[in-house]
Amino acid sequence: MQDMLSGLSIIEASSFVASPTAGLYCAQMGADVVRVDQIGGGPDFTRYHVTDENHSLAWENLNRGKRSVALDLRSGEGRELLVELARATGQLITNFPQNSFLSHDVVAHGDPDMITLRIMGWADGAQAMDFTVNAAVGYPYLTGKKDQDGREHPVNHALPAWDLLTGAYSAFALLAALRKREAGGGGGEIRVPLGDVAIGTVGMLGGIAEVLYQQGDRDRQGNDIWGAWGRDFTTRDGERIMLAALTSKQWNAIVSVLNIAAEVAEIEAMHGVEFAPSDHNRYVHREELFALVEPRIASRTSDDVLAALEAAGATFSRYRTPYEAARDPQLVTENPLFGTSPPNPSGFDYPANGAFANLAGAPRSRPAAAPRNGQHTEQVLAERLGLSSRVIGDLVDRNIAHDASQIKDLP
Repeated sequence: MQDMLSGLSIIEASSFVASPTAGLYCAQMGADVVRVDQIGGGPDFTRYHVTDENHSLAWENLNRGKRSVALDLRSGEGRELLVELARATGQLITNFPQNSFLSHDVVAHGDPDMITLRIMGWADGAQAMDFTVNAAVGYPYLTGKKDQDGREHPVNHALPAWDLLTGAYSAFALLAALRKREAGGGGGEIRVPLGDVAIGTVGMLGGIAEVLYQQGDRDRQGNDIWGAWGRDFTTRDGERIMLAALTSKQWNAIVSVLNIAAEVAEIEAMHGVEFAPSDHNRYVHREELFALVEPRIASRTSDDVLAALEAAGATFSRYRTPYEAARDPQLVTENPLFGTSPPNPSGFDYPANGAFANLAGAPRSRPAAAPRNGQHTEQVLAERLGLSSRVIGDLVDRNIAHDASQIKDLP
């Protein structure tokens, strides 16, 4: 891990994607993140995909580098221990409801320096998740193509983009709050609603202004790039590639490799435009240009055309399945972002990633271990709350806390 946040400690009480992502990013940069869960795991502990032994590979990777405390959060005593941990630490990341036992007023208990970073569904407190928010902000009507019968059917995507953006923004917001506190501005509750991140991002990209300006939705274009020249094409041997040209250099590379300069010049003369200097012109006349490019790519093998495009400085990528990507040398197996992780709770060994960011000139961070549920319970309760082994043992005996620190063998 990077050590840029060493000395910062955070209590995380969360589940699913957005909130654990915020804690993960902080942990990857060196913060001591203690995730507190229900004994036996919270609602995301067995989230797909799971191994044959019912270990969630998603949970395992969203919690690398964190310490794990397991409490009975259904009991008043277990809840109070979580509140005390948050108070003693001074920073809390959570997606628990704002009016729950983890409300900021309860956790802060009069401490003006306490910081609570709360990830929410909607700003009014209503529940939401990535795919319901995505439906609300309109993106499923931008993906895919219009049906042949003219009806509009939404097409969901597979990436929980709003969760991931919210997690990243939340980590940033927490650091901003810490800076404010260090400057003497005190703490407080920072709320980051998933819905606001989504619709705010739409607005930031000009999407709200766009549809209001033209008084209607944009046309659905399938795999065409919106507002620029690019699309998927199929080679002679059946490989699909994504080819794009956002600059004159990229466009000239395509024209040169495919030997279509004369045909391109004819289209330019017909419309009185130039394509090399104008992304707009390439986009407006994309269908005619697609018709030129498609048969040229279809006449060549993927190895041939991709090697030529790379040599010319074009921008492209071969389509890979997720399984192909996971075994690809450039993406994973020889990428210094990945390394062999310490033993995983799942017992399955695979490449795992460290922090995305890297200090220039420094070694890349190695993947950290994922904790077992309750692996650090005794350690954290003693360290943060000063509880003795006898008191912690009593909590364990009464199933208020669970300590897995003595479990040596992975399942």
